[in-house]
Amino acid sequence: MLFFLFFLFPLSGCVEKPAKPLSHLQRVKQAGELKIATRYGPTSYYEGPDGYAGIEHDLAQLFAKKLGVTARFIVPDSPRRITHMVEKREVDFAAAGLMVTEARRKNLRFSPSYRSVAEQVVYRANQPQPRFLNDLQEGLLQVAAGGSHLETLKSLRHSHPGLNWSLNYERDVDGLLMLVNEGLLDYTLVQSDMMLRMRRYYPNLRVAFDLGKPRELAWAFSYDEDSSLYREAVRFFEEIRENKQLDQIIDRYYGHSASYDAALDSSLRLHYRQRLPKYKKMFQRAAEQSGLDWRLLAAVAYQESQWDGRAVSAEGVRGMMMLTGDTARDLHVTDLFDPGQSIRGGASYLHDTLAQIPPQIQDPDRTWFALAAYNVGWGHIEDVRELVRERGGDPDKWIDVKAALPLLGKRTWYRKTRHGKARGALAVHYVNSIRRYYDLLVWLTGDEENHRIAISQGNKPREGGA
Repeated sequence: MLFFLFFLFPLSGCVEKPAKPLSHLQRVKQAGELKIATRYGPTSYYEGPDGYAGIEHDLAQLFAKKLGVTARFIVPDSPRRITHMVEKREVDFAAAGLMVTEARRKNLRFSPSYRSVAEQVVYRANQPQPRFLNDLQEGLLQVAAGGSHLETLKSLRHSHPGLNWSLNYERDVDGLLMLVNEGLLDYTLVQSDMMLRMRRYYPNLRVAFDLGKPRELAWAFSYDEDSSLYREAVRFFEEIRENKQLDQIIDRYYGHSASYDAALDSSLRLHYRQRLPKYKKMFQRAAEQSGLDWRLLAAVAYQESQWDGRAVSAEGVRGMMMLTGDTARDLHVTDLFDPGQSIRGGASYLHDTLAQIPPQIQDPDRTWFALAAYNVGWGHIEDVRELVRERGGDPDKWIDVKAALPLLGKRTWYRKTRHGKARGALAVHYVNSIRRYYDLLVWLTGDEENHRIAISQGNKPREGGA
């Protein structure tokens, strides 16, 4: 009996304790991926000319990189399912341009806000502008089912009992904006960030008025005893706010939107039909030779001459791409009024300018630097980078250089530089205009046509790539 007990106690002491469950963060790292619920649209996640893009895409990719995992984006059949997927732990979190509302806070935990937006009433141009909620009774107001706009309308009905609306279960906000633009719907509601992106594509849209105060956008996490991934997201947003990566991403998508000019965009649409067809192959040929996007070259040319091969500026530069005489000679352009030669020369000059830019400056900032240099010369851009460095900014970030460029027009600052005075403020306007024209050309030439149709018809991909 003693012999048996001798072996029993040592063996019982070797029994292993149950392993401690992995935290949410540990499970993500073990799996090697983040599962992210999002929505397909211009303010969140979409496929652009150079692959997947969108502010939510870029932020989530940056977060995944910080964790050392890959990001897998999941787009449900209906945006209404996004918050449901988070609550049911089918995804790790949602990055979908979600507004933080009291109703959502009951079931979801939100990260720090990265942007604030207003809810706006949208109507069609050339129609009477509604100025108050009661004016909406004169037409049909429709909103997408399952969105936060419905919560807003319900809260307003207490003070405006005559307010009526219908729900659309087939189309999301993008599709409803298309209906308003085409005169098939009187009113809908939209977040101001989406309106900034969509107004250049749907030129008949107008903002009637804002509903209430701006609201915050944030990522949504489930309420869970384990908040390890959520805490990591909180630290992530603190870091990118401090190092200005958040500002840089916002500028990438909205930095040129504030300078929207409906008349100029309308003019481009007209010239797109009447002038561009004559020169399109020239742009495409020059793009093949230079390795650039032909629509970027066309956007530069539109800013320079509105696709007028006989244009002459007040400074005496001439032709489609407005090359100076010295630059034309260097590029072997013998006839500035020959559109083919001018386009080829402009493409070569932009290509050479890109080659001058330090390798640590990455796209899309690299392209914005090159466009600014095309306008004022690389020497002035170097001067501004030095001023940015002296002022404690980052000379490799367009957002900092853009803010400092106007200093080249002020004697206090330009006298410190090597190349002297320059119209830096105009260079900022120049780059912003080209960015707008490029976005519109991408839309008009059809790269986003399939996505626009998919958005309006609800045919969205279920899962997307990086």
